[in-house]
Amino acid sequence: MATISFSFASPSKHLNPSISPKNSTIFNLLPTPSNSQLKRAFFLKSPSISPIFFRPLKPQQCRTSSTPITSLFTGIVEEMGQIKQLGYDKPDSFTMKIQAKLILEDINLGDSISVNGTCLTVADFDTQNLEFSVGLAPETLRKTSLIELEQGSLVNLERALRPTTRMGGHFVQGHVDGTGEIVELKTEGDSLWVKVKTAKELLRYIVPKGFIAVDGTSLTVVDVVDEEGCFNFMLVAYTQQNVVIPLKKVGQKVNLEVDILGKYVERLLSSGFVDSIKSS
Repeated sequence: MATISFSFASPSKHLNPSISPKNSTIFNLLPTPSNSQLKRAFFLKSPSISPIFFRPLKPQQCRTSSTPITSLFTGIVEEMGQIKQLGYDKPDSFTMKIQAKLILEDINLGDSISVNGTCLTVADFDTQNLEFSVGLAPETLRKTSLIELEQGSLVNLERALRPTTRMGGHFVQGHVDGTGEIVELKTEGDSLWVKVKTAKELLRYIVPKGFIAVDGTSLTVVDVVDEEGCFNFMLVAYTQQNVVIPLKKVGQKVNLEVDILGKYVERLLSSGFVDSIKSS
């Protein structure tokens, strides 16, 4: 501890260095510490700091994600399920119970399942009775053809894509863009021609030899007839046996999801992205 002392001597008297007057200090800002006090000062401990100023250190943990991709499909139907029950189990809750087998092998609550091309969330399941339940929002009922299903109807089912799954079809989100109406069914050999009519808003994204998801099935468009507002595709014998489209009749609806790449291209062109590149 520093001590500031001021001493004054009379100018008329000479200071004698050999004499140390006991009371020569006029005043001190701080009292001069004794030798014992100085010794104790050197051994004082630092004041303790409240623990509220410290954040406790947590051990580092290696986090791994086990959540599968839940919003992407391939359009390769895994199996056909059967509607066991559907309707309003509560005033504002439309539920659909589906019987299946393969889908139940590794099912979990909250999983995304494509039902006729519509991405739905598993709300309940029973592995003993081989069935699971999904809820349908009002917008889903308005936008898709699921409202036309009835007890006993067959539906296309596909589980969400995993990183280890082969990409056999194309990128299908399970977000139905709208519906189309089957206007023609015609056989050629063991194959089946299917002609679908849809709105112009969707038809502009459909191109010959391009991808389209029909009731969740990844298919290749053969022709587009703009004058009729139609497009067609062909189903080979194997596909006919494993999807629900051949079971439908002329006049029935199918869910349609156009290729997402076409939407991105349109968005980029309308935003002036290409012009900005040309001018750069």
